[in-house]
Amino acid sequence: MAIKFAYYPGCVVQSSAPEVDEAMRAIAPLLGIELIHIPGSSCCGEGVIRQANNDLQLALNARNFAIAEDSGLEILTSSASCYGNMWEDLSELNSDDELKQRINKVLARTSDMRFDGTTNMRHLLHVLVDEIGLDKIKSLVVNPIELPVAAYYGSNLLLPGSCGDDDPWDPTYFESLITALGGEPIYIDGRTQSVGHTSILSQEKTVLKMTAEILNEAISAGAKVLASACPFSSIALDNYQIKAGRATNTDTDIPVIHLPELIAFALGCYPERFAYLRTRVMVIGT
Repeated sequence: MAIKFAYYPGCVVQSSAPEVDEAMRAIAPLLGIELIHIPGSSCCGEGVIRQANNDLQLALNARNFAIAEDSGLEILTSSASCYGNMWEDLSELNSDDELKQRINKVLARTSDMRFDGTTNMRHLLHVLVDEIGLDKIKSLVVNPIELPVAAYYGSNLLLPGSCGDDDPWDPTYFESLITALGGEPIYIDGRTQSVGHTSILSQEKTVLKMTAEILNEAISAGAKVLASACPFSSIALDNYQIKAGRATNTDTDIPVIHLPELIAFALGCYPERFAYLRTRVMVIGT
């Protein structure tokens, strides 16, 4: 029987990274996961709205939680940034009854909804390791990755208390998954660091430096691919790669793919995309 989740793709996936959603929908049935659409869900606020109006961000996500509660399901996302922001808001609301009551008054007035606190936030990586199991995933591999792969978690995925049995300070879940998919995990210190992409418009030099440090560390450690659990951070790690290299005079040229894509390739989905990735690795490596 499939495990059902209320599926929350996130704004980046729905706008600039549709390949993440495509991969999620491809691998879900293979892994025994059923993705249930959350009707009318909104942006999680990305932690930016909180800086100006914390109650507004809480109300936005309380509404998302309330929609999921109507279906009786936990929320699943493949976006580390959405996961971290929503997990924080869920924890804050559930730990403060007065705050929950205040936010529920906003929901009642604006959308005729109520948040009870009965749902939970889950990230794909944690579900894969803690519920699906690495042995099952390994048994489903059709095309072993067979490449040195550096994992990028992103800071929002590693909030204490939110990581299952993984260590938020020294995580290993992603690397263990890479091994199960037939790849060689490359451990880098930058796997837990932020790239600061939210500040790209106001602090571009800083963001480019942070991005370049992670990419260059992965390359120097021998990785041929960087796999990211955070589509939002991937904008900096992938789209700003050349600019980051020029700004810091460092080598930043490495293919960046999303976590669901890595799984999809190994499980036999999109073989032409996997072949393209291997070709790019060979070209960059020469």
